[in-house]
Amino acid sequence: MKKDIHPKNYRPVVFQDLNNGFMFLTRSTVATTDTIKHEDGNEYPLVKVHISSSTHPFFTGEERVLDIEGRVDKFKARAKAAEAARENRMKAAQKQEARKTAKVEKAEAKKSEK
Repeated sequence: MKKDIHPKNYRPVVFQDLNNGFMFLTRSTVATTDTIKHEDGNEYPLVKVHISSSTHPFFTGEERVLDIEGRVDKFKARAKAAEAARENRMKAAQKQEARKTAKVEKAEAKKSEK
């Protein structure tokens, strides 16, 4: 086994769930600049999380959609923009094809006049 691959800087850290304010104290190596005074009166580094065991549907038994960061809205916006871009490319290609066809017809019309 490899030696010295595990971090040595474990320390007590408070994790706080942003959905309901639930906090728990554990040991971690995570880097953070925030601190908070815990219920035991000591001040600890604070890590804010979007979901924990107190709000995760697997642990709570609730089925709900968590879209904290607007992922669904972002996806729908990207899909709409892609569709609009595809339509614009199709229109541009049709317009270019029409110009090419008109140019060829005009050249043939000039040849037939001579």
